[in-house]
Order: sequence, then structure tokens, then C-alpha cells
Amino acid sequence: MSLFVKIPQDAVLLSRDDASHPLAAYSKHDFQLDEAHWPSVEHYFQAMKFSDSRLQEKIRQAPHPKMAARIARNNFWKIRRDWKKIRRVVMTRATYIKCRSHEEVAQALLATAGRAIVEQSLYDHYWGCGRDQRGHNYFGKMLMAVRDRLREEGAAV
Repeated sequence: MSLFVKIPQDAVLLSRDDASHPLAAYSKHDFQLDEAHWPSVEHYFQAMKFSDSRLQEKIRQAPHPKMAARIARNNFWKIRRDWKKIRRVVMTRATYIKCRSHEEVAQALLATAGRAIVEQSLYDHYWGCGRDQRGHNYFGKMLMAVRDRLREEGAAV
């Protein structure tokens, strides 16, 4: 028995931090959520790790998603206690709103119908598949769930 998860040959492979890919969390597709304007899903995701509104605002104002992630990493001791329980909901919510705000993103996601989506991170076994392909791939699973919801709604953006 193999320890590796076989990634389907026709799977959509992407990286959360590829700002040029419309489905990536780093893509600069802005949206309104929780009474604020967010430059990217990554900005929102990183800001929601904290209850401190000043820190959330600092992250929201970061010039690039990578900088938003860096600010959050530099404040890891301030992360809210329930973060591990809510992080997938936060990522799903932001991604869904991004798709509803940008028809081209929704269409890019719907165009993956019938195919698995895999986040190709070598080091992230939570959001990605990891180097050994035994990761949870929660980012890919989240995208497929958002895709299903958009399809159920008729993808009316």
C-alpha cells in the first residue's frame, strides 16, 4: 500500500500564493466584507486571525498579500484562541465573496467542474498536499465546495 495520495492526472494544480492565478488567495481581486474593503482573500484571512481591530487594519492596509501574511506571522502570539476552529470558515467565506464580486473569478472556478483542485504547497500539509502528497488539501477542498455552491446558485454574480 502506497503512503502517497495519487493526484488525479486532470487535477487543477495551483498555489495559494500565486498572485497571478484568479483562484489563489493572493490574487488581487478585492471585495467588501464585514464593513471593510479587502484587497485580497489573504488580507482578510490574515486579519481575521486577530481580535485587535488596529492589527486587523494594519494587515488590511498591507501593500501586498505577502506583507499581510508577514505582519500576521510577526504577531503570532496575539492570534485568537478559536482560530484553528474557524480558519476554514474564514477562508471559505472570503473566497465565496470574492467569487460573487468578480464574475471572471467565479467563471474560472466553474470552469474546473468535474476536476479535483489541489493546492501544491511543498510545506503546507494543512491547506496543501505537501511534498509527500499526504496533506489535507483543505484549500483545494474549500475551492471545490465554493464551486459546488456557485453551481447550485446558478452562478448568478
